[in-house]
Order: sequence, then structure tokens, then C-alpha cells
Amino acid sequence: MTNMSLVTTFILTGLPHAPELDTFLFGIFLVIYVLTVVGNFLILLVIIVNPHLHTPMYYFLTNLSFIDMWYSTVTVPKMLMTLVSPEGSPISFHSCVAQFYSFDFLGSTECFLYTVMSYDRFLAISYPLRYASMMSGRTCAILATTTWLSGSLHSAAQTTPTFRLPFCGPNQIQHYICDAPSVLKLACADTSTVEMVIFVNIGVVALGCFFLIVLSYVSIVHSILKIRTSEGRWRAFQTCASHCIVVLCFYVPLVFIYLRPGSKEVVDRIVAVFYTVMTPLLNPVVYTLRNKDVKKALLKLKDKVMYSQSKWSLQCRLAH
Repeated sequence: MTNMSLVTTFILTGLPHAPELDTFLFGIFLVIYVLTVVGNFLILLVIIVNPHLHTPMYYFLTNLSFIDMWYSTVTVPKMLMTLVSPEGSPISFHSCVAQFYSFDFLGSTECFLYTVMSYDRFLAISYPLRYASMMSGRTCAILATTTWLSGSLHSAAQTTPTFRLPFCGPNQIQHYICDAPSVLKLACADTSTVEMVIFVNIGVVALGCFFLIVLSYVSIVHSILKIRTSEGRWRAFQTCASHCIVVLCFYVPLVFIYLRPGSKEVVDRIVAVFYTVMTPLLNPVVYTLRNKDVKKALLKLKDKVMYSQSKWSLQCRLAH
């Protein structure tokens, strides 16, 4: 990517906090990161190896788990580096571009995926008899591919104009990641056009997706009220409630940071922790591990692993 920049390295200053909390915060975020990666990987593995989980809902959940593993990997390691570097963590210009693109790409893809998942739940609850034909394997593949391509285009539309600006002055990014508002403040040129492009881009995607999600859930509630049995209503409500919790945890901080008038760097960095660190951890806990089918599949996987270990141990003893 062509640029007029004299800056070859940026410095990520990290989260605002007292220096004596470095070790404590490092430990907390490291544990969260490990749990996020392991949790999402287990969900991914369980769904892949269990044929009875090869349904549209779990197909989209594998996409979500895959996104969350990488979303967390793009952001948390650099945050950890800022906690062990008192002067901040250096990041090269091209690495900053890559992180900026990846962060936006995965975040926007997750927005689109939440929308698709809410539509899937709407079809499953409102049209149970026609659901299998309406949400065929081909339809699922097209919807998933569309979310990834849309996320890529959305990210490119933000990354390209941002890093075509000249960066010739200060190089300290007041954040733990290369994020649009913080990076734009370092450009030594008028950024109003780029800011408007990013604002409109994020506004259309975030609010558009959120509107479609709300529309799906209003329709779902209407359908749930028509279910005659209280058990059926409760099961449908549980599935939807889990999704709503995760969606709100992702969207509320996102809208707060990018679409509110005015911006305070300190507040933004703290709020960003919710959707960059906490939401990827919440997804496997709130959205998937509460599911009886997944818990059953996890226990089955655990039994298989334990059986394989005991069998291998026995073979080793017999060999000796």
C-alpha cells in the first residue's frame, strides 16, 4: 500500500491503569485469552466431530467460534505486550496496517454473522416444518460466504483511506490496538473525509445489522407467543435469550465508541475491552455451553479421550 509516511514504527500505549497493576492485569487477560482460545476451539472441534450437530445453527456457531479465536488473537497478545513494556509496545507500520485490517474484518464479519444467526433462529421457530428446505446446506454456505466477503469489503473500505494518509509526526497510539480513532489522530493531514467515510461505513453496518436482528427477534417473540406448550415456549425463549445477551455485549460498546458524538480516549479504551476481550469469551460460555446437545457432545468427547488414554497406557504397560 503506498503511503507518504515518515513513521515506520508506532507505539501502543495500552490500557490506562496504575503501573502497580501490570502483573495483575497481565495474569487476568492471559487467563481470559487462554480460556477464549481453548473454549472456542473445543466448540469448533465438538461440532465438527459430531454428525448430529451438523445443522444450520451449529454450522454458524463454528464460524462464530473460528472468528472469536482469531479476533482475540489479533487484539489480546498486543495488549499483554503493553502491560510488560512500561514505555509501550512497538508495532511496525505494516503490522499496524495488518492488525487494523484484521480487527475490522473479523469484527464486521461477526456483525454480519449475528444477523444471519438471528435470521436462522427466526426461520427455525416461525417455520419449523419448512425450516430444513429453507435453510439447506447450500443456503448456509452462501450466507456464511457472504458474511466473510462483506466483512472483508467493509474492512478494506476503512483500512485503505486511513493508511494512505501521511504519518510524519508523533507515533504514540493511545490504545492497545491499531484502531481507527486512535490512528487517525496521528495523521499529519486533514482527516475529516476519512473520519466521515469510517463513521458512515460503521454506522450503516452496525445499525443496519442491529435493525435486522431486532426485526428478527420481534418476529420470533410473536411466534413464541403462539406456541401452545409452556415447555416449547421456554426452550425457544432460552435459545433466543442467549443470543440476545451476546449481541448486546458486542453491539452496545461498539456503538458507544464509534457512533457517539465526541470521543474520550481513556473511556474508549476501557469500553473496548468488553467487545475485544470479553465477548469472544462469553460466546462459548453463554451461547453454546448452555446448550444441552453441546454439553452432551463435550462429555462424549471427554469419554473418548479418557478411553484412548487408558488404552494407550495399558498398551505401554504390556509392551514393558
